[in-house]
Amino acid sequence: MAQGRVLVVGLDPDRLEGWDPEPVREAIARGRARLDEHGIDADLCLVPVDDTTEGLVVEALTRKEYACVVVGGGIRKHDPYLELFETILNLVRRHAPDAAIAFNRTPEEMAEAALRWLR
Repeated sequence: MAQGRVLVVGLDPDRLEGWDPEPVREAIARGRARLDEHGIDADLCLVPVDDTTEGLVVEALTRKEYACVVVGGGIRKHDPYLELFETILNLVRRHAPDAAIAFNRTPEEMAEAALRWLR
């Protein structure tokens, strides 16, 4: 069993315009199952891209103590979300300073990203 709790911060597929949410929802479910397979206690913080995002991330970061925060590729890889990515990293640094920060390439890789820092 992995040591420590993980927070996964990603984009909420149901609240993004121009995306088919179903394949993303399915990928998130597969990623969640992989976390469970590895015995990783994890919370998901799926956010919209609007004026509520920062507050939702702060609320999630301060709800529990996290050993690792995984920031999803949807936030990190898309140029329009560069400022959002910076904001999230700084929020993690401020509100969960002892947490490792990890990055996944796809929602299915949540567990692998976290495991790089939990063991």
